[in-house]
Amino acid sequence: MIHPSSFIDPDCFIGEGSKIWHFCHILSGSKIGKNCNIGQNCMIGPNAQIGNGVKIQNNVSVYEGVICEDEVFIGPSVVFTNVINPRSFINRKNEFKPTLLEKGCSIGANATIICGVKIGKYALIGAGSVITKDVKPFALMVGNPARQVGWVDKGGKKMLFDNKIAKDSYDTSLYQENNGEIMEIDDDKQ
Repeated sequence: MIHPSSFIDPDCFIGEGSKIWHFCHILSGSKIGKNCNIGQNCMIGPNAQIGNGVKIQNNVSVYEGVICEDEVFIGPSVVFTNVINPRSFINRKNEFKPTLLEKGCSIGANATIICGVKIGKYALIGAGSVITKDVKPFALMVGNPARQVGWVDKGGKKMLFDNKIAKDSYDTSLYQENNGEIMEIDDDKQ
């Protein structure tokens, strides 16, 4: 489904079941996976890569260099950048820094993501936060600049540890914190 008010440039790929709502522009070379939802007034690309099952809410521009893996959620009015020190009078397209959003991560409304970072799988970025460095998988980040205030599971709930083990609210996976990282553990090895 592509709303008639949206523009799709040549050489784009849009996967089956994806929806592109009002006033969007998908630029040349961009790839959008299956079953994605691109909200109103979004710009994708050029050459952006959006995985399967991604939800991008209203008023988001996903610039060249941003790679979204599967099942990423991008809240309304999230801001991405692609150059560290932009100037209108200097062309710095050869200085674009890639930004990687790993599987299942979520970015809250009005967050700003400075280019060149990796947001780990299933991490949760709080609304209005400013991400200036890499984010660990499952990390809960808030503030400006963002700081880690805990861990979240696949369901987006804060992990609660009992005897150093946390159980996922979504699929009952088990986790253990080890040297500042979350490790999924095999239920049989407990």
